[in-house]
Amino acid sequence: MLLSLPSVKFTKILAGSLSKFPSKNISISILPKYFHLTQVMSGEATKKLRDFGYAFNKEGKLRKVNPATGKPGDEPFQFDVFPDYAQNQRHYEELANCIPDIVYELLEQNGMYRVHTPENIPKEQATFIFTSQQKLDKPKKLMVLIHGSGYVRAGQWARSLIINNSLDHGTVLPYIKKARELGYDIVITNTNDNYRLSEDGAMKVIPGHNTPITHAATVWEKYVMASNPESVAIVAHSYGGSVTLALAKQFEQFFKHKVFAVALTDSAHFSGGQAAVRNLRPITRNFVSSDKPLGTVIKSPSDDLPQVSAGHTKHEWTSYSAMSAVFEFIEQRYEEFLISAKSKTEL
Repeated sequence: MLLSLPSVKFTKILAGSLSKFPSKNISISILPKYFHLTQVMSGEATKKLRDFGYAFNKEGKLRKVNPATGKPGDEPFQFDVFPDYAQNQRHYEELANCIPDIVYELLEQNGMYRVHTPENIPKEQATFIFTSQQKLDKPKKLMVLIHGSGYVRAGQWARSLIINNSLDHGTVLPYIKKARELGYDIVITNTNDNYRLSEDGAMKVIPGHNTPITHAATVWEKYVMASNPESVAIVAHSYGGSVTLALAKQFEQFFKHKVFAVALTDSAHFSGGQAAVRNLRPITRNFVSSDKPLGTVIKSPSDDLPQVSAGHTKHEWTSYSAMSAVFEFIEQRYEEFLISAKSKTEL
């Protein structure tokens, strides 16, 4: 059985201004377990992973393949397999390169659609995102998931957690399940996928996607805004916070009218400027790494976004550990959004 977070109770609700927290306790449901793991992963990346002697078991944990059975056994990933550290690191990186395609396959198996962008160039030259509908059309509630920087791609929060803990811990799949239960359509960005290898062997920039921020802006304009959603929530990890602030600056009016909640997990935000921070502050919580219980208010600078504890001390764990509180915050913000919209129509 995969690790599940215990039920927690907030003494302060993570919505509205920090001074408006009610005193009553609010129950938060446990983190949902991974789903559809019984489906067979048979892609090329899975075969390559087996070449390294590993496979994911039915609980989404990476395990050494038992030579006698050909199935995942009980031994977890082992980093130290060579006497030389550099060789071990190279082995780790080569194995980790299998992870993106495995996660892409799982996203599609679990009902997400791969959408190539830009649409006017051959697919092999384009990047892609994932959406819950083949073509989003006026979603009532839309959730946009934005990962961090580095090697992670669409569907991943932290590849180290995927390798050393489970797919539950390191991917967005539990977020997809919970979001669907709450009636959200979903967009999953792929902000670090910016280049393709050309026929002459050179790295070629993907038009409109040359950086994480330009990728996000293109996706936001052509898929989020173009779908004409009634309301939008964002969950962003690490550098995804900086990407979010850049979006808030570029699409200020859309954010003002449609974006009702921004949940950041240990965000590194330094794009967008103070105007974007001021605009986002009432609708944002940054769930930061901390040794305090989940949801504990953390003192933050007056010119920064409000912070609360993610319930874990390690950066890469924050999206997983804070998930129940993230959804509690988003749903409370949605209720406030509906009340505000109703009051405006009655004026």
